[in-house]
Amino acid sequence: MTERRDTLIATFLAKCGWQDAERWTLAGDASFRRYDRLEGPRGRAVLMDAPPPEEDIRPFVRVAQHLTSAGLAAPEIFGQDPEAGLLLLEDLGDDIYTRTLARGGDEEGLYVAAIEALAALHRGGIPGDLPPYDDDLLLFELSLLTDWFMPLAGLALSDGGRRDFVALWRDLLPLAHLVPDGVVLRDYHADNLLWLPQRESHRRVGQLDFQDAVIGPVTYDIVSLLEDARRDVAPATVEAATARYLQAFPDIAPADFATSYAVMGAQRNLKIAGIFSRLLTRDGKPGYQDYMARVWGHIAHDLEHPALAPLAAWLDRWIPPAARKRAA
Repeated sequence: MTERRDTLIATFLAKCGWQDAERWTLAGDASFRRYDRLEGPRGRAVLMDAPPPEEDIRPFVRVAQHLTSAGLAAPEIFGQDPEAGLLLLEDLGDDIYTRTLARGGDEEGLYVAAIEALAALHRGGIPGDLPPYDDDLLLFELSLLTDWFMPLAGLALSDGGRRDFVALWRDLLPLAHLVPDGVVLRDYHADNLLWLPQRESHRRVGQLDFQDAVIGPVTYDIVSLLEDARRDVAPATVEAATARYLQAFPDIAPADFATSYAVMGAQRNLKIAGIFSRLLTRDGKPGYQDYMARVWGHIAHDLEHPALAPLAAWLDRWIPPAARKRAA
């Protein structure tokens, strides 16, 4: 951190009345953001340091306000400076789902609660200021597979193979819209959810890392939760969670849900394979490779849906199973 950045932060904290707080760094993520915990006379808070131009805090603020209005537990915002990329947030604690589960927490109960929070979000309407998760964006994300995973795996892709990949996805993506659109938080998984048992209803599930929210198929965040790159979710938990969501929305046909889920699952997991490869190749972060075998396992599960037969054939041609195992 530069001296100028230190000065900006000190000025911001003084303006918010937290200049006397002790400060220590919390774990970061795969972005340019970093987080500090503050503790002082006014209690505890979290400082989000998201320096422009790489980061922009305004989407976080907008989405936090929408989540709160829908009855979900987003951190309260104590202070903000968008130009400096600084946010002072309510401290929701340390009990992320990952830690709670490691201590023996009830997996099915936690995941059903997370699904119920999603259902509340999807009943809460669609704000007009979020971008669409349209086909162009979904296809761009899929290019991460061909641009980063395949070179890392030593695989060449012809121009014709690339065109075929785009064409088959243009046929598949409309199937994702067999379910309604809603707010998609994009990283709705165990590392970004906090268990707050002292709260009631949907506010028991604390929300983190939602600033990239868009409007798209409601199945996307369900896939994000249940096909987690970082941990296995028991099949019984997956079944209970999906059943709870369908119970909340009886107008969604189970077959349509299953098709949309498979399409969004394949899209998300192929994208993640590309992102993890980019983190290694470009950013020198090899740790995410530890999750690659699980990601390809999720892809194999998604490919079992008959609607994804063209994608399965393309992958067998260009990324055969032996190459997937080597990459993992």
